[in-house]
Amino acid sequence: MTEIGVVTCGGDCPGLNAVIRAVVVRASAAGARIWGVRNGWRGLAEGDLVPLTRDDVRGLIGRGGTILGTSRMDPYLHGSGLETLRPAADRLDALVVVGGDGSLRTAARLATEGLPVVGVPKTIDNDVPGTDTSFGFDTAVQVVTDAIDRLTTTAEAHNRVMLVEVMGRTTGWIAAYSGIAGGAEAVLVPEVPYDLEELADSIRRRHRSGRPYSIVVVAEGVPGPDGRPVVAGEDSLGFARLGGVAHALAPRLEELTGYEVRVSVLGHLQRGGSPTAYDRVLATRMGVLAAELALEGRTGTMTALRGDEVVAVDLDVVREEPRGLPPSRYRLASWFFA
Repeated sequence: MTEIGVVTCGGDCPGLNAVIRAVVVRASAAGARIWGVRNGWRGLAEGDLVPLTRDDVRGLIGRGGTILGTSRMDPYLHGSGLETLRPAADRLDALVVVGGDGSLRTAARLATEGLPVVGVPKTIDNDVPGTDTSFGFDTAVQVVTDAIDRLTTTAEAHNRVMLVEVMGRTTGWIAAYSGIAGGAEAVLVPEVPYDLEELADSIRRRHRSGRPYSIVVVAEGVPGPDGRPVVAGEDSLGFARLGGVAHALAPRLEELTGYEVRVSVLGHLQRGGSPTAYDRVLATRMGVLAAELALEGRTGTMTALRGDEVVAVDLDVVREEPRGLPPSRYRLASWFFA
């Protein structure tokens, strides 16, 4: 009997449970035995595997988070690579790894050591190379857009400038797309340098023209006024946690404009909750293909959305640089600034 594992690694995002469900349903239909790995790479290192059947995944498609749990443990940073994951890894004919760019780079490295891996790209940041989009992104943009809609009404009522800080360590996909959808007056992203005085001038012109409120969306990876990333500390594994750039910018912007500036940091709200219908379908399509690739022994691959089709690509594509926001998308957003 074919033994297939499924593991969710790195940060959580809406749609993970839909992938787990799809892998289990498709692989079990072919007679395979499916094992869920608890708590990411750490669970594989500890041999924490649980059997999954179709009954175990009923009703999961709309549920946020991941029933398997996750962690940011990395077998290379916190262990000895594939040796850290044995003997549990040796029990599997294939392992479906659902992760972002970091987790999938680890999976690609493990594949070169002999681990039979099929990757599924997930991230709210939309920065995994090799795929046109990743599930989780659409949901995050919708959450942020809903928040901007609400913040706009209170900003307008009180004649305030609102800085809305969103996730995006190195890329501005969430900031740009939610800024467009929410009608923001300005968007700051890591890919494009900004001038705070020019932003202040734009806000003042807007206010003088009779629109005495503004929404500015800021990606968390945007440098602060001193030109350096704003770090909120480290997590339990020593990874830097970005956050707080809006709070660093607010007093300077208030000083330059003379207007009251308030900050709203959306944080983990963007990761939680039920996935949108789009993400449920995309996650399902990717999970089904991942199961089929595992059943066929086509490991060392990754599912990817190319145009309107979900296809298999070489897993090594994740070794490329993260997918940054194209200049054309930022230009699109900038037409509506101020």
